[in-house]
Amino acid sequence: MAFSLRKTCAHALLGAVLLTVPAAAQQSVDLFDQDGYRSARFRAPIRIDPAPAVHIAPSVALTLDPARDALFIDVMPVEGGVRDPRTGQWRLSQDHLTIPGSQWHPETGRAPVDKHLWQGLERAISVARNRKPGLPVVIYCRADCWMSWNVARRLAKSGMKNIWWFAEGTDGWHGAGRQLIAARPVTIKGKNNH
Repeated sequence: MAFSLRKTCAHALLGAVLLTVPAAAQQSVDLFDQDGYRSARFRAPIRIDPAPAVHIAPSVALTLDPARDALFIDVMPVEGGVRDPRTGQWRLSQDHLTIPGSQWHPETGRAPVDKHLWQGLERAISVARNRKPGLPVVIYCRADCWMSWNVARRLAKSGMKNIWWFAEGTDGWHGAGRQLIAARPVTIKGKNNH
């Protein structure tokens, strides 16, 4: 009852604040869902930490071997592609380049999240950590991509430890002179809501 009352008061306060905010500023409120995840215009500067996930500096990320030191997960969305809901396989309309040794789990950074794709991502982390307990997980996309911020924060808030957010992503990796390779999305069977 107390939680419900607090939630009602919070919504009333938010409504009162919105009445005093100019229309242009109100649009920015619509960019986030009620849980604080970015839900629109995913390519934009990010000035908020995804706590409890930890931001990893490019200089540190570049010292890691994605095939040995950490599980690198690319969450860049599929641009112009489509997923077969029966097989879980993706048909791509254009190539996507990623960090060698990474897994590509597209569309997991959306809010609301597709539960089948999210469960597939959690399974992949669990499998990797069964082989190597405590393995750090490095979540990335491109620079200024809220998809990776959403995923890193959601994983860490679910209780997973050693979740690192590589904000510069493929742009930072390539900008440092490192190679990118063609990626194939991980196949996750289940209903497709996109």
